[in-house]
Amino acid sequence: MNAATLPLKKPTALLIPALLACYLVWGSTYLAIRFALASLPPFFQMGSRFLVAGALLMAWVRWRGGAWPTPLQWRNALVIGTLMLGGGMGLTAAATVHIGSGLIATFIAVVPMMVCGWGLLFGQRPNRLELAGMAVGLAGVMLLVRGASFAAAPVGIACITAATLAWSLGSVLSTTRVPLASGPTGFASEMLCGGAVLMLISLALGEQPVWPPAPLAIAAWIYLVVFGSLIAFSAYLYLLANASPALATSYAFVNPLIALFLGVVLANEAVSGGEWVACGVILAGVLLIFRGKTA
Repeated sequence: MNAATLPLKKPTALLIPALLACYLVWGSTYLAIRFALASLPPFFQMGSRFLVAGALLMAWVRWRGGAWPTPLQWRNALVIGTLMLGGGMGLTAAATVHIGSGLIATFIAVVPMMVCGWGLLFGQRPNRLELAGMAVGLAGVMLLVRGASFAAAPVGIACITAATLAWSLGSVLSTTRVPLASGPTGFASEMLCGGAVLMLISLALGEQPVWPPAPLAIAAWIYLVVFGSLIAFSAYLYLLANASPALATSYAFVNPLIALFLGVVLANEAVSGGEWVACGVILAGVLLIFRGKTA
């Protein structure tokens, strides 16, 4: 699919770098999350990651003379941060405890379908191709969760389902009813609020990191802070604000391929033949949604 053919809200020079960050970096973060879990439990890992990334980004914004978010913008950041980070990213990490990183990324490929579903509540009616894509994607998800990896992990299924619902709702609200502060200020405020929520959840669950952390876990955590949060997550929020919803969520078509490849090659994750077929069906549904949005 040629990105030049997709309708954008406005032209932007950072479009291609932002897309590459979401495509390539996010595809690798699922495996990094799994490596970090060796020493850092799910919600603590995500909370500390986003608090550090948000603090660094906000410090940079303030150093550059950027404005401090208003109380209303902080409230919006708390709402979106709770949904996308507290629910979306925290539960994704929790699901990775039970299910392979590649299959997690494939399940998350249904985000565009869920964005279409949430959009119905805000008067956004899907066309026939989008409806067909939603149906095909749902069939693929049903096939995937019947595979051995998901069948053995009902807790993982619940976590990743709730994660995708929260993430997609946050994505829709951030561009409709609950806008963030503009630019990096909004990205930083969301990460700070979401990170704080994740740390509160970690505290409530009594999570205990392993000290000292394993070297690989530390390296994975640093990778998640710099590349997964500061670069890729900021790039996604940038796309939500400056590109069409179809293009902004197109990472869901690329990430599973990268995550599956890395999981099999670097982490020896097992993917059955039936699960590969289910992955293909899900991605076909996502492609139909994109075609419908850009027709």
